[in-house]
Amino acid sequence: MKSGNKPDPNVIHPIEGYDKEIYVKPTIHNPNILVGDFTYIADSDFESHVTHFYPWSRDKLMIGKFCQIAAGVEFVMNDANHQMNAISTFPFYTLDAWEMETPDVSDMPFKGDTVIGNDVWIGQNAVILPGVHIGDGAIIGANSVVGSDVEPYAVVAGNPAKELRKRFDKELIDMLLRFKWWDRSIDEINHLIPVLTCGDLVKAKAELEKRSEADFNDFDEDIHDPCLRFQR
Repeated sequence: MKSGNKPDPNVIHPIEGYDKEIYVKPTIHNPNILVGDFTYIADSDFESHVTHFYPWSRDKLMIGKFCQIAAGVEFVMNDANHQMNAISTFPFYTLDAWEMETPDVSDMPFKGDTVIGNDVWIGQNAVILPGVHIGDGAIIGANSVVGSDVEPYAVVAGNPAKELRKRFDKELIDMLLRFKWWDRSIDEINHLIPVLTCGDLVKAKAELEKRSEADFNDFDEDIHDPCLRFQR
């Protein structure tokens, strides 16, 4: 949507007059949630989607740039876990009047930080379980339950979520992981949009290969055809 304004990652509401989609980063209060620029969620409160995350929690939730998080997505953190190395999983220690000391940290399941890459699309009502790592460019299907790592540019769906396919061939995936378009300046990304949104992957791949050695600051063309090659 062209408005004449420059994209601002510190704006909460990127769509004027609509408060059910927000850029996440400027809304975060929990220091253990780290979110990159321009990642958005289809809601007005991101932190309500991060559950079982307490002041004493040891883990972090780290999400990259330009991720697209649909409504109803839940990030379940490690403190949702119960003791699993004993006869009962019942958390007596958390409830009033039961005579149980807090278990030793080593007795509680802990799967580490949850890490989401860049340009990841997480579909509606998906659940991301503790300690999962999701690679750059992955797509998570709606209503999926993700309990294991997801490779870059993979499409996964189901409960438990399983890989259905890779989005692109290995050559293009490797190129994108080296290229890291999400780390470039706003001006550079604006010039790249025709390539990033081109449905002709052969043409897009050729253009990215050319761009990988280019100085983006030298480009000032106004490209209208999303699959038109840039001219130097």
